[in-house]
Amino acid sequence: MGGIQKTQTAPFTNVQPEAPKAPAFKAAAYTSAATVRTNLTTSDEKHKYKEISEELDYKYRKKLNYALKSGILLKNNSDDKSSVLDNLHKILKEERDPGLDGRTILKECLDIISNPYVITQTAEDIPQEYKTQIIGLMTNMSEDIEEIKKANYHLDNLHTGTCPTASVEFDLATKNPAEFFRIVEGLTSPKNEAYKVIDMNALSEKTLDAVWLLNKFKTPHKIGNFDKAAVLLKPDEYAIIRARIQNNHRDKGERSIIDVLMQSTMMQLGSQQTYNSLTDKRAPNAWTEEDGGLIDFEKTYVESIIENKNTTSVIYQKVDQNGRLEGYEKDFATIKKELLDTLAMGHNIIIGYTWPDPDNDNRLAGHEITIVDAKTGKNGETIFICQDSDDDVAAPIEMPESFLLPSIHHAGLPEEIAARDFEYEDSWKFGVDEFAKVQQNQ
Repeated sequence: MGGIQKTQTAPFTNVQPEAPKAPAFKAAAYTSAATVRTNLTTSDEKHKYKEISEELDYKYRKKLNYALKSGILLKNNSDDKSSVLDNLHKILKEERDPGLDGRTILKECLDIISNPYVITQTAEDIPQEYKTQIIGLMTNMSEDIEEIKKANYHLDNLHTGTCPTASVEFDLATKNPAEFFRIVEGLTSPKNEAYKVIDMNALSEKTLDAVWLLNKFKTPHKIGNFDKAAVLLKPDEYAIIRARIQNNHRDKGERSIIDVLMQSTMMQLGSQQTYNSLTDKRAPNAWTEEDGGLIDFEKTYVESIIENKNTTSVIYQKVDQNGRLEGYEKDFATIKKELLDTLAMGHNIIIGYTWPDPDNDNRLAGHEITIVDAKTGKNGETIFICQDSDDDVAAPIEMPESFLLPSIHHAGLPEEIAARDFEYEDSWKFGVDEFAKVQQNQ
């Protein structure tokens, strides 16, 4: 894959100094129901299906047929009740962003429907003909040779820190494809945006706290009434450049147009609108000194908005001031039961797992993946089935409990399961309070 050298580890940013004993992020409305239909019944559905099919080759007509027969194509549990079919038709027939082709995006949509494990965070290389312009944007048109060399090296060795947002992207695509493709349609439109209506109690039980949280994260929003808000979903200003390049220059295994725009949009939400797609950097703040990926409650804030659901981010590992593991909040049997009970409820589980980084004095490095299922191995050990957006494999992977359970730093669980053992405080409130104190001192 042209020009991309992947690093082996990345600093683990989910380490919080003096964190509460059982930090968590509370949200609401975890599930939604949708009627499953596998037959086209209205003339409008038949017309849209025919128009889409006529633009596809045999390979993608098979994927379109799979979307119909699996019940995915006619799901309409999106914010505006539009179906997957409606939004695929819009993508094909309505105007797209200049530089994006509706047919290309349509094929990416069908790829995701037929195999959501193609969702990846693997960075795309920048073709040589675009490098001068991209480096100019990265350096603010600097003429400093060393700064230009540094930017060029960064481009050639980019390893994205978007694993939390790629995990949320996968979760939405598999659990609510109608809403996923409604958002894709908006992000690839000329406006490059979509609005998401959320329940205020998806962020906090108190509406005023939810408004405060939206403001602290600098999330553009409109309050519709006392219990709902319309949140603006929009990628950073440079994401569309990468997306347009991918429209014509995507190599196998790289992020798609959809991956680029969805991950940028969610990085913006979680990073207080400070993400830059060209450099894959976000601004540090009071709760993390890193400029890479999102920390646990930032990820859960994003997850709660994008999916409008009840998620509690439970931290299992105790990490000392130097970023080293010193113990656990719960025993492994309890952790295992919480994970299995969550899977039994029909939910995926986004987790952050860690390992000692030998290149960083054995401080913890970390990565976000999604647990989608579990099975019993030949020796009776539980095997967790996972999606990893950074393994260059468009298929689920297996992780035995003996490896995974000791490695889990945090997991996003339904509140009713997370609250069995602790009375949780909202960890986002802790983090934002710390941020406010630092700002005041400065």
